[in-house]
Amino acid sequence: MIVWRVTLTAASTSAVPDWLARRDGAVQPGVQPETRFVLIDGEPLYKLEVRPAEGRYTCAVTETANGHRLDSPNTYGTFDEALGGGLSQLRDRLGW
Repeated sequence: MIVWRVTLTAASTSAVPDWLARRDGAVQPGVQPETRFVLIDGEPLYKLEVRPAEGRYTCAVTETANGHRLDSPNTYGTFDEALGGGLSQLRDRLGW
């Protein structure tokens, strides 16, 4: 049996993409190192959680108001790539 072990190491900064900054948005860390919140007009509307996935990473994107998941099953090689991928998925779902 093969067991994949992935250690989550959160990036020290959470850069705000241009498309989000133009809408008074921000990305802030959550309590857990793998969690980020996307704020729009100061309200935390979306939660991004980077998770291990088959020796790689994925990013779960959730609406904070109702728990609705917006993410896709994509996987990424690094924590930062997964976080960026989650933000990209959110942008696409919002049509921005």
